[in-house]
Amino acid sequence: MSMPTLAPDGVLIVNKHAGVTSHDIVGMVRRLYGTRAVGHAGTLDPMATGVLVVLLGRAAKATEYLSGGDKRYIATLRLGLTTDTQDTTGTVLTTSDTIPSEADVQAALPSFRGEIMQLPPMYSALKVGGKKLVDLARQGVTVERQARPVTVHALTATPTDSKTDYTLDVTCSGGTYIRTLCEDIGQALGCGGAMASLCRATACGFTLEESVTIAELEGMDREARLALLRPTESLFSSLPSLTLPSFYDRLISSGCAVALTKLKAAHPLGTRVRLYHPDGRFFALGEVVSGDEGLALKSIKTFVL
Repeated sequence: MSMPTLAPDGVLIVNKHAGVTSHDIVGMVRRLYGTRAVGHAGTLDPMATGVLVVLLGRAAKATEYLSGGDKRYIATLRLGLTTDTQDTTGTVLTTSDTIPSEADVQAALPSFRGEIMQLPPMYSALKVGGKKLVDLARQGVTVERQARPVTVHALTATPTDSKTDYTLDVTCSGGTYIRTLCEDIGQALGCGGAMASLCRATACGFTLEESVTIAELEGMDREARLALLRPTESLFSSLPSLTLPSFYDRLISSGCAVALTKLKAAHPLGTRVRLYHPDGRFFALGEVVSGDEGLALKSIKTFVL
């Protein structure tokens, strides 16, 4: 009797192509891998390309823990216009023939580095009252949004052959909207600005160089596709790890919190930790919590039963 085929499980780094939604990519991966258990981390707009972290099988349970990490984008800032979507796919609202010099553009950048306040755009996947802003925007509805702090760790602008266009290289915190950054830079320069292209170069610690296109996946056989899947624990490679002794392994696996002193570990409150069975198998994401005996470690998401 033949053994049943195991459902695909792991992390796939897709280089999303333009013209499709992130959900479209999920549908394509479902078809190619023959499984319904597929999710993704960090939505990319249809016009955007680049790193989309796709999660198959048990890895899909990690989605809620992956939205806040730093990301790197390569974008085109087009000066001299504004649109209703803050990018060049939208309806043009204003135009200007007065394009600032490169020196003026460079002089404007420092005020957009570091922690800045950003008003989330209406054309975004952010939800207000359970509804995506983009869905409301398409219905002609505008709702009140609160500006929120985001961090731009690095920002450069390189002129292109077009006097209106600059290539932006942005490393930023999760939740930063590059289309809004483009509009805000254009506003500061007095000529208006919009995003003309966007490529996500890094997300969740994965880079464009590690990614695969849908076209490449379609050209592979099943074994080659499965070989591309990374283990779920790769999503948490930046976190500290802890291999549990047998006794405490059973306790934490059962949902109990165990004092850090008993585990001979020391981490600040709120620290998340990769948890491993005594035989070295990753099985859960843990978090340091307040316990009866001081700080303790508790499993918050189990990936392997």
